[in-house]
Amino acid sequence: MKRSRHIHVSCAIIEREGRFLAVQRSAQMEHPLKWEFPGGKMEPDESPEDCLKREIREELGMDVSIERALPPLTHAYRTFSITLHPFQCRIQSGDLTLHEHRAFKWLTPSRSEPIQWTEADRPVLKTYLRGKNG
Repeated sequence: MKRSRHIHVSCAIIEREGRFLAVQRSAQMEHPLKWEFPGGKMEPDESPEDCLKREIREELGMDVSIERALPPLTHAYRTFSITLHPFQCRIQSGDLTLHEHRAFKWLTPSRSEPIQWTEADRPVLKTYLRGKNG
């Protein structure tokens, strides 16, 4: 089966006081009501870092500083594939305001599994948690 498209997405693991941010997709979005790390699609000729900062500003109304990059991870859905470019970040300025998502939670590493993550975000979560415990 040929996949129609492949997209590159930057996502932020925003850390604060020993917790990290998860956002819930709205009912109108693809993969409705699942949880993910905030971020979005890279524009042509946009770096993953620039994309991340732009998307977090647009989606959450905040500016973040990038602490470190995690390895990119690719996931194949039935109709498309996605490469996530994850970054550990901290809030630089602004107040968290949801512009696209339904809800948010600040999770601790030990309380991150019970929520329903998107399939593409699960390996990012595992890689992040392995780094926290290793």
